[in-house]
Amino acid sequence: MSTCSSCSRRDFVATGAMAAVGAFLAACGGEDDSPTSPGAVNLSVTLANFPALATVGGIARVTTSGTPVAVVRVDAGTYRAFSMVCPHQGTTVNISGAGFRCPNHGATFNANGAWTGGERTSGLSEFRVSSNTSAGTITITS
Repeated sequence: MSTCSSCSRRDFVATGAMAAVGAFLAACGGEDDSPTSPGAVNLSVTLANFPALATVGGIARVTTSGTPVAVVRVDAGTYRAFSMVCPHQGTTVNISGAGFRCPNHGATFNANGAWTGGERTSGLSEFRVSSNTSAGTITITS
């Protein structure tokens, strides 16, 4: 750490304050309200481990760490996977009835990941899903 022998106390305090403000704005992302994107996902899910997915319309959170992911059973052999990261400010949404709800801002999403009410935002990010019916698994990738 260097010191400035020719800097006045006023200059030192002003420079320090400006640095603190700059760091604060950088951490906040300024006033940009752009969506927070989910991280990369590559995971295999054994469907039998999630009883909610035994019925059409069932929704289950299938991750315990990393990007939170929910799977929705669409029909007998079709599944969709969504990031549980709210696109408004990155809060993890909860499964709520037949959809999702952000506990932070009240945004709601249906089982297709589309925004349906509350704080205005875009829909939930969807991941690719491939299934292996003989193994009873699905693979989710971003």
